[in-house]
Amino acid sequence: MSRYPDLLSPNITPTKRTKSQKSRARREPSGVFSLFQAPQIQQFKEAFQLIDHDKDGWVNESDLKEIFSSLGITPSKQMLDNLLSARPGGNGRTGYSEDSGTDRGINFTMFLTMMSERLFEFDTELELLEAFESFDENDSGMVKVDEMRKWLSEVGERMDQREIDRLLKGPFTDRQGNFNYREWVKVLRVNGENEEVEG
Repeated sequence: MSRYPDLLSPNITPTKRTKSQKSRARREPSGVFSLFQAPQIQQFKEAFQLIDHDKDGWVNESDLKEIFSSLGITPSKQMLDNLLSARPGGNGRTGYSEDSGTDRGINFTMFLTMMSERLFEFDTELELLEAFESFDENDSGMVKVDEMRKWLSEVGERMDQREIDRLLKGPFTDRQGNFNYREWVKVLRVNGENEEVEG
């Protein structure tokens, strides 16, 4: 009797996967690819290919210099190093090492991981509530639409009127012109949880 479980026994022959198991494995995305829908991945792939000037599957310093120069920008060495070391597993190293191909630059999976990190840096529920509470002097859970419209269009990362209308004209605004931000944040949380369950 082997001291190893049957699964780990070197004498065991691998079981053949059925056709449906093989096709399911091909269809199911893994890792960072599961965070995006196919059209989004395609858009990121096209963007990556534009940056990958030499078409070797890696974005490196020369590719970045080429894309910057096409935009009329002369990047500094530090800027290039910062961009390349921001990659997953970058550890601040940017040069290509003959010993390990991992320092070649950024491949598409790394690029997609970097994009997901930037895109999914959303405010938490508590941060959203605190932001709205700064406009809610009476702690009523409501803010004046006119006041919000002014702040959203004039301060910080300004929103255009269409974006502001989409946010403030809806079921969370009453006839007196008050926006119920607490209910809005609750709905955001519920929708976010549903998307996680479905995904």
